[in-house]
Amino acid sequence: MISSVLALATVTSMAACSATGSSPAGGEQRVSGVAGGGGAAPGTDAGPVALTPEAYRNELDGLHEKMAGAIRELSRARGLKALDQRVTKAEQTLNDAVDALDAVTPPEAVRAHHEAYVAGLRDFAGELGAAAGRVAARDLCTSSAVLTDLGEQLATLDEAGEELESAGDYPADIVSVKAADRQTRRLRNGAFVRSGTLDGRGSLEINNGGSRDAVVTVLRGRSKAFSVYVRKKTKFKVSGVRDGSYRIFFTHGVDWDGKTRVFTRDCSFERFERSVAYKTTYTASQIRWHDWRITLHAVTGGNARTSPVDPDDFPS
Repeated sequence: MISSVLALATVTSMAACSATGSSPAGGEQRVSGVAGGGGAAPGTDAGPVALTPEAYRNELDGLHEKMAGAIRELSRARGLKALDQRVTKAEQTLNDAVDALDAVTPPEAVRAHHEAYVAGLRDFAGELGAAAGRVAARDLCTSSAVLTDLGEQLATLDEAGEELESAGDYPADIVSVKAADRQTRRLRNGAFVRSGTLDGRGSLEINNGGSRDAVVTVLRGRSKAFSVYVRKKTKFKVSGVRDGSYRIFFTHGVDWDGKTRVFTRDCSFERFERSVAYKTTYTASQIRWHDWRITLHAVTGGNARTSPVDPDDFPS
């Protein structure tokens, strides 16, 4: 009886297994199926989920004012130190925005616009980094010169922002400034940028033998006596200098901006270390006075040393 029961149990067990599946002769049984009944097939990646238009709009809105503000502040920079700081800040702000937007999956309807916009941001940020180096080297000296230098990338970014904004009322138009065309503005030789009272007997002859135009500013104490424009490879003589002790500053450069009274490109700032003194002496038979001559370029046998000046300390 015991043997019969065990045999029957064995047969029943084998029958149950054979009902579950079949196996080839000499092989193992194989059972296939999907656990859980409704999941994705093994190896399938559904990918990131696109944001809804509202969520995407919120992402852009959080970055919009930071980027627009950085570009706006750059355009308003006055002085090389402020310009250097704001170019660097704008570069960092746009790079942060690129990182943030790279991690976003936009609505499918604006995917192409989104990619063009991010590419424009990336290119503009990269050029801002290069511009920071040109500002430090004094190749670019004003915010207008920086924007002009970046005009192509700025226009591309502006167009991409406008297209993304129009595609779904998304806050992406961050460019509120326009880059002017490249210029090389000059004053006539001997034009006074600042004219003081010149009714003395002395004179100052200025020889600018360099390759860039210059503006010479002469101070008596802390007051500006006069500033005069001297073109490259030319001379000019200022007559009527009053008695007193004067300090002489000069700036070289290209493209004179009459509004801000600075050169926008290739600028340098220097001063003569030695002051010049004017004194009129009267005697019973004579009147004596001083005439000075200066050169704004290195000359053999020159006896007046010059030294660089911090641009922010230069008398405008």
